[in-house]
Amino acid sequence: MANELITRARAWLAEDPDPDTRAELAALLSAAEAGDRDAGADLADRFSGTLQFGTAGLRGEMGAGPLRMNRAVVIRAAAGLAAHLRANTTADAGAHAARDGESLRAPLVVIGYDARHKSAAFARDTAAVVTGAGLRAALLPRPLPTPVLAFAVLHLGAAAGVAVTASHNPPRDNGYKVYLGDGSQIVPPADSAIADAIAAVGPLATVPRPDEGWETLGEEIVEAYLTRTAAALAPGSPRSATVVHTPLHGVGGAVLEAAFARAGFPRPVAVPEQAAPDPDFPTVAFPNPEEPGAMDLALDLARAAMPQPDLVIANDPDADRCAVGIPDPGARGGWRMLRGDELGALLAHHLVRRGVRGTLAASIVSSSLIARVATAAGLPFRETLTGFKWLSRVPDLGFAYEEALGYCVDPAGVRDKDGITAALCAAELASVLKAEGRTPADVLDELALAHGLHATDQLSVRVADLSLIAEAMRGLRARPPRALAGLAVESADDLAEGGAGLPPTDGLRYRLAGTGEVSAARVVVRPSGTEPKLKAYLEVVLPVADRSALPAARSAADALLRRIRTDLADAMGLARPAG
Repeated sequence: MANELITRARAWLAEDPDPDTRAELAALLSAAEAGDRDAGADLADRFSGTLQFGTAGLRGEMGAGPLRMNRAVVIRAAAGLAAHLRANTTADAGAHAARDGESLRAPLVVIGYDARHKSAAFARDTAAVVTGAGLRAALLPRPLPTPVLAFAVLHLGAAAGVAVTASHNPPRDNGYKVYLGDGSQIVPPADSAIADAIAAVGPLATVPRPDEGWETLGEEIVEAYLTRTAAALAPGSPRSATVVHTPLHGVGGAVLEAAFARAGFPRPVAVPEQAAPDPDFPTVAFPNPEEPGAMDLALDLARAAMPQPDLVIANDPDADRCAVGIPDPGARGGWRMLRGDELGALLAHHLVRRGVRGTLAASIVSSSLIARVATAAGLPFRETLTGFKWLSRVPDLGFAYEEALGYCVDPAGVRDKDGITAALCAAELASVLKAEGRTPADVLDELALAHGLHATDQLSVRVADLSLIAEAMRGLRARPPRALAGLAVESADDLAEGGAGLPPTDGLRYRLAGTGEVSAARVVVRPSGTEPKLKAYLEVVLPVADRSALPAARSAADALLRRIRTDLADAMGLARPAG
């Protein structure tokens, strides 16, 4: 065991404020020094770098050491954020207060957290560090959905917000997401500036952390959010849809139920095994509605219910994402989950029909159907990089979505994806269609007839070694595929070079040549920003002559997407895709 590694580990142990991670690291050190090779390898991994702060903030596995999520890492992150805010917002806040005739007050940081292991401790540490730095800190009153934090930043006029959450990651993970005063998540150059400030933090003993001095907000902030959710709905719209709901052991259940009650919908039927927050997520392998098996209990409950509900709705654990299932006689068990792109198109169509104004926006990995919906409605459309940190900044935004189940239906209230208001809009849509004797499936058919059948799929490869992702991206750049599923690759755009109004990002976009049977096809490959995955997003567009041609078109699109997946997996050179 290298002396330098032991020295670094002991130095970390000496200043670790958490008795749990101190005990974990002490045991690991003892085993490694006794010659345990596995312990030595684990120790070396934990100290092989530092958890990097970027546009997703921090996210990673919990445990001791600089390459894990723990209280020491969070304290440094909070100190760096506070230093950045002191350097960049105090003067502006003071000038604003002086113009408004108010007393000068330090900038406010609002802090929210979910129900994961250590989330409350990380939030309290952040409040202490922010207070110790001379800023004001306000904790949300309890574990709450991330959209409540995003709302609170705008509602309270805060300089920044912190959400302690790992969203839909596995139970062993936690994370740290930062919002600035505009209510949106950080983007460059703020991320690198905060990262530099974190790197400049000295020993933890030099970071003031008082035991008091911050505010804990009351339930009035939740009430204000619930009042705002009404803005997502049209006054007087039908509210008859019945819903089975699962928060997947997260914090969205009570808030969604309250929002539905306030809006006048029937009370959602909760999946009992998943209704209460549980940081171990015992009924799912991954607490993500997109993952195989995650929706089984909700769909089983919907199938057994009498009368049959109109929708199945799921939120991920921090409730910023929304998944919807609909009755489908042709699906196994009579129900199917909508793809994120399908729900995005349905919500866009519904909001346009309701008279929404402003720009419709979607990420580069989402379906191009929303662009056609916008054009048909005479509304502008904007494409951005993946992530609501980009989508939320589109000027004059009316609605935004990305295929990973993220939807922003009330940009003025929550400048981020919001699974609660998206669920309300989905229930409103189902209620309107129910009154007309129609279904969401009927609307999807109508959109296909009007704009062509836009079919999407995803290829995802989970890896244990992150270097495999970088190697696969290098291979694709060096040896781009010439054809996928027999369709020639017409263009291969390296998104790392930027262009088309987009900032540079690590990604590749292939446009495939159309044929008589295929109007267009597109593939985007990128590393996941939050999980150890390489992901590819596929879309094919097929013309549809009339309603009778829809079944054959859907079968043809599914077959074509499967062939593209197979060819692309070979080109990526990695193991079988995860889903």
